[in-house]
Amino acid sequence: MPVTTARATVASYVALTKPRIIELLLVTTVPTMIVAQRGMPPVWLMAAVIFGGALAAGGANALNMVIDRDIDSVMQRTKGRPLVTGEISPRKALVFAVALEVAAFVWLWLIVNLLSATLAVSATLFYVFVYSLWLKRRSERNIVIGGAAGAVPVLVGWAAVTGRLDWAPLLLFAVIFYWTPPHFWALAVRYRDDYAQAGVPMLPAVRSIRTTALRIIAYTAVLWATSIGFGFVAELGVLYLVTALVTGVIFVVLAVRLLRQETPQAAMGLFNWSISYVVLLFGAMALDRLV
Repeated sequence: MPVTTARATVASYVALTKPRIIELLLVTTVPTMIVAQRGMPPVWLMAAVIFGGALAAGGANALNMVIDRDIDSVMQRTKGRPLVTGEISPRKALVFAVALEVAAFVWLWLIVNLLSATLAVSATLFYVFVYSLWLKRRSERNIVIGGAAGAVPVLVGWAAVTGRLDWAPLLLFAVIFYWTPPHFWALAVRYRDDYAQAGVPMLPAVRSIRTTALRIIAYTAVLWATSIGFGFVAELGVLYLVTALVTGVIFVVLAVRLLRQETPQAAMGLFNWSISYVVLLFGAMALDRLV
């Protein structure tokens, strides 16, 4: 196989894992471990969790592409994915995805602990069977329930350090759970015609932008309260609490702006901020614990 062809094949398999989504998941995992440890965890443990988490998330994303290849071929945003272009066959993608999940479970079990391994793979099963196969094509609340899978990495990180779960990680799970719908719905406003054409009942495709914005505001308000509550339960300090307060205010303001303007531009501004919000919030909790 020529070098250029081999590189293209490798790039296609990497694309199956949706690396940018994995990056965002890992941004939440390491700070969670720092909070759970009440300081810096061993480097080997952080590396082990990051590697295992990346395998599990990559496998889940690849499975999702196998399931959604018919939808992806219709939507402009996803037409370039490897299964749509034919760069990788569905069978090879499925084998690749399952192999990643098996490797993730074995790695986390042997190197970290059984609880972390079980949580990571259970998130994949929930994402595939509850979100991708059941809710995504049937309910406008698909991402509300299905998004819970994306909140599991914080539980994996906490369990890796402590070997158990308690109220603090469950509240942190709730932070990501309530963050996911505003984040995803904001992007879906931009691509609402795509979802409508593909027959996917994503909220902005079946409801007005006003209705979407109102629900975003509701979830953002709960997110804001939950993020502050986590600070008290996890015994974090002023740095985290001020960051949670200020970034939450900005989130709500941008959600209200979407309600007033009802434009894709306002939605994308909210979407971009939602990513910055997670980075700032989790970065603040790590710095608060370390400093």
